[in-house]
Amino acid sequence: MGDVPRVVENDQGKILWDFQIQMDKMEVSNQPDIVVVDKQRKMAVVDVAILNHSNIKKKEHEKLEKYQGLREELEKMWRVKVIVVPVVHLSVNLSDGEQLSITGVDEHGSLLVLANHTLLVEGQVIRSPTNTLSVYYCSGLEGSMGIFQLHYQIFRLSCSLPKRPHFGDVSVLDLLPGGTARFHCHMGYHLHGEPVLTCLNASLPVWSDKEPVCRALCGGTVKNATVGRVLSPSPHHGPNATLDRSCSWSLEAPKDQRLHLHLERLALGPTDRLVLWSGLDAGSVVLFDSGRGGQIPFEGVISEGPAVRIQFITDQPNHNTGFNIRYEAFERGHCYEPYLQNGNFTTSDPLYGVGTVVQFTCDPGHSLEQGPPVIECISARDPYWNDTEPLCKAQCGGDLSGPGGLILSPNWPEWYGEGEDCSWRIHVGEDKRVLLDVQLLNISDSDMLTITDGDEVTTRILGRYVGGSSPFKLSSTTPDLTVTFHSDPAGLVFGKGEGFIINYIEVSRNDSCPDLPEIQNGWKTTSHVALVRGACITYQCDPGYDLVGRETLTCQLDLSWSSQPPFCEKIMYCSDPGHVEHATRSLSDPKLLVGTTIQYSCNTGFILQGGATITCYGREPGTPVWTSHLPHCVSEDSVSCENPGVPDNGYQILSKRLYLPGESLTFVCYQGYELIGEVAIKCILGNPSFWSERFPIAHFCQSGHKQTYNSRERYVNKFNTKSSKTSISEFVFLCVCLFLLIMCIRCRYNSNLRLPLIYPHPYRQITVETEFDNPLYETGGVSSIQFSSIELNFNLDTAKITTNTSSVG
Repeated sequence: MGDVPRVVENDQGKILWDFQIQMDKMEVSNQPDIVVVDKQRKMAVVDVAILNHSNIKKKEHEKLEKYQGLREELEKMWRVKVIVVPVVHLSVNLSDGEQLSITGVDEHGSLLVLANHTLLVEGQVIRSPTNTLSVYYCSGLEGSMGIFQLHYQIFRLSCSLPKRPHFGDVSVLDLLPGGTARFHCHMGYHLHGEPVLTCLNASLPVWSDKEPVCRALCGGTVKNATVGRVLSPSPHHGPNATLDRSCSWSLEAPKDQRLHLHLERLALGPTDRLVLWSGLDAGSVVLFDSGRGGQIPFEGVISEGPAVRIQFITDQPNHNTGFNIRYEAFERGHCYEPYLQNGNFTTSDPLYGVGTVVQFTCDPGHSLEQGPPVIECISARDPYWNDTEPLCKAQCGGDLSGPGGLILSPNWPEWYGEGEDCSWRIHVGEDKRVLLDVQLLNISDSDMLTITDGDEVTTRILGRYVGGSSPFKLSSTTPDLTVTFHSDPAGLVFGKGEGFIINYIEVSRNDSCPDLPEIQNGWKTTSHVALVRGACITYQCDPGYDLVGRETLTCQLDLSWSSQPPFCEKIMYCSDPGHVEHATRSLSDPKLLVGTTIQYSCNTGFILQGGATITCYGREPGTPVWTSHLPHCVSEDSVSCENPGVPDNGYQILSKRLYLPGESLTFVCYQGYELIGEVAIKCILGNPSFWSERFPIAHFCQSGHKQTYNSRERYVNKFNTKSSKTSISEFVFLCVCLFLLIMCIRCRYNSNLRLPLIYPHPYRQITVETEFDNPLYETGGVSSIQFSSIELNFNLDTAKITTNTSSVG
């Protein structure tokens, strides 16, 4: 992915690819795969995953939750509508045993596997490196069949992005065939190779030539020299390379001008020698000779005339030893134009006449060395600066503070040395934190960069890095952060990298998760005052609402919440009341919405206590409830009434041991006896169940005539004692009841049914366990029935009752 530009922009919008988004508030998930921004003030955050079928929904939900914080922050910062789009690819649906592979050939004609059934996914795009591609398929065992579908089309191949040369740069106009790439080198270096390369159309498009390199030449001549650099020659590798080298450079300024040579860098080996002459012939004045052991003129040297000759002799040319000389021409009567590498200056006179004052400042990450920050042009006869220009060098370690700064590898932009041990300690305000932005990291595999969080007492390693890495960011959890760099003393053997560039800024403390919003029709409670790591927020809903989502959310180590906040939904259904033991139920709606009815029926041998049907109805406000409690199914034995027994001189009709609630028991007397009390009693449901007659023993039989007379006498006496206190309405009501009783007896006794009230019963007592409410039992063998006819005469004044008894055949 290194060849893909991270930012593509036009008049309609912008696309960011694998781009880390800076925000005021730190978000761990701030580098989605794709961010699309259009001119309509809308933004889409796209993240891609490749999964199996079983994990699709879960992964889509994870993607939405992962970038929820990023979405909210982007909407606040950029005032745009942001949507999160999870893109989940499905794997190709092949059965076990089936094989599928796609192959191509490289530029040498060798077979190259591009993908197989273990890596193929739906929606995947596979590009052949050349104009040839093959598909291989092998079926599995019988009975198993998978599915795959491939769509192919031709496309124009492109050249790879050319590498930037060391000590130079490259600009690419187009990577498609016909496109060009232009190379150039920094001052003092010369391009070895073609400065312009063209992408050639072929089976595999390639550049028209090898990528050039930037090298410092061994010697040369510069005519009309104004500003430039002379560098020690670059190491030359190859079979024809020689260690012993002698290089010479000739510099000639315009007429009537002189040259100033500034020694930016001078690190010579024990056998190296550098000589500077003010002129081109052998008899010229020596300006500097390192072999004489004198002091190094870091302030520079000035030629007596317009020409300078430089000679360098070495037997081990390498990156660690050598020199950098910057030269510039200036007119007589003026000071030369100062120069500060990795810095800048301000001047009081752009012509640098006598009295000009220049002030120097270094670029971020560098500090002034080997000179004062202010110099002045003096001496009208032969103007010169009262001191040399300082140097701005990237330091090896130091204590850093303030709202921001820059950390560079030692000696940047030059190569760092072997055996470097550097430590940068960053401290910000106690209520602040440090954000590191590693823009470049290119060190050798034998060197190491370590970033630690905290002070010397509480230290936590954030990361250790070797080799190269793409840009990334890190944040501290304390006000202190330390960057340590160690380079291998044997760097000559293992090689060295380019170095590193690290920006740091002071940011607000971010030790807590973002506050979560309140929910409609509900409320939240927090476990801590500050939403620190481990704090919990619990959501609850008002009565009549259901919580959809997780009830409790936890602030995680990465300062994100464990899930998205829930919401409250209006309850439009009743909770399942459950099943009744020993019963079955039928539902009118399985979702139990308002209006649903449930009907219960007991199994055989059990009886229902309570309502058989319950209904779900809604309440405002409140949660829908059922109209009644659940019924119960109890065994028939537990709620039955026991047989109270047989009265003397009588028997029971349809007698049995137990009677269910609602069943009746009828009593009958033998011939010559009359029943006093209720003819039938009923089993009343209760806990326990009971007979409708309070005293079952009150059902007894007495001899007919005596019983009748004594009963009549007691009744009349009782009536006479109460007559004075009984109202007319009560008396009339009693008369009506007696009249109805007489009429009922007449109707029964005039029917064809015959009851054994007089004659002895020819059968044994019947014990069939069947409910039978009719107290009459058909015998079929009785020819006549004797019964008493009662005639009542009422006298309201005396309240006297007389009876006549007759026999009917």
